[in-house]
Amino acid sequence: MTRLSRRDALKRGLLGAAGVAAAGPLGRVAAAGQAAPPAMAHATDPHAVMTGGVPAGAGIDPLAFLTDFDYGTVSRRADGRTVRDFEVVASDRNLEVMPGVFYPAWTYNGQVPGPTLRAIEGDLVRVKFVNGGSHPHTIHFHGVHAADMDGVFEVIQPGGTYTYEFDADPFGLHLYHCHTIPIKKHIAKGLYGAFIIDPRTPRPPARELVMVMNGFDVNFDGKNEIYAVNTVPFAYQAHPIPIRTNELVRVYLVNVLEFDLLNSLHLHGNFFHVYRTGTKLVPDEFTDTISMGQGERHIVEFTYTKPGRFMFHAHQSEFTELGWMGMLDVRDGVEAVD
Repeated sequence: MTRLSRRDALKRGLLGAAGVAAAGPLGRVAAAGQAAPPAMAHATDPHAVMTGGVPAGAGIDPLAFLTDFDYGTVSRRADGRTVRDFEVVASDRNLEVMPGVFYPAWTYNGQVPGPTLRAIEGDLVRVKFVNGGSHPHTIHFHGVHAADMDGVFEVIQPGGTYTYEFDADPFGLHLYHCHTIPIKKHIAKGLYGAFIIDPRTPRPPARELVMVMNGFDVNFDGKNEIYAVNTVPFAYQAHPIPIRTNELVRVYLVNVLEFDLLNSLHLHGNFFHVYRTGTKLVPDEFTDTISMGQGERHIVEFTYTKPGRFMFHAHQSEFTELGWMGMLDVRDGVEAVD
């Protein structure tokens, strides 16, 4: 197996970003049997997911993932309480996380990160978990729930199922991930996702974006060679995120980076309000840079008054150069950006 160094990852990432920029719109998925570039992290997989020139590292369109929320199947009990039913399936899947670099991921619903689950404070949440993978897995939800809903001791073997049921509490930005030992491996391989509980009193209207900060150890040396938001390095450099001037932007920011103790977000040309863990409706801080340990998550809000392209990235320079960076394309408010 060829080993990919951080220097090699940087070269491939920069070339990949240039290729992505020329590839046109995202969203195309490789047909079964389509030839794939030579592998670095894993054997070439002709069925690996690819998306419009961007490695579909997530089996997703990175731009679509920003605003793709799973509200579950909604029903009402006789007492009027809202019930949200979700289904999450674990599976093994080879993902192209950089041009020519395939990673043998463990996924929730075939993607990394898993789907962004969303409920309202006080809802009854039911998640049917199906382990379609080749290893034992669980789902551990951050939040308040009973001991047998914690996803620690209720290990689900391949082919098994388990239903998690709990009240959506407290409101805020949470996450879910596999808690099977070795936990580090199960998280690093891709078993995680964002979990949003909205307060009963809604937050002000905003352009909402989900950003899950992650990385990949593609040569299995216990260090990341690739860093990203939503798995695909440089995706938001090649395809800047469009927003309007004077528009409130709300980012659900989650850090699940493994192997590195800290991650961070720095916003250019602006400051943002920080709502730590999203459990309050008033901000805790006003800054342009925030550092986060693994499992930390915050809601950040900002508004640009001047048009132009503004960078956002990790303030660990090496992370930036290895893929964790992007651009916001701020347009005058009269322009449609949807």
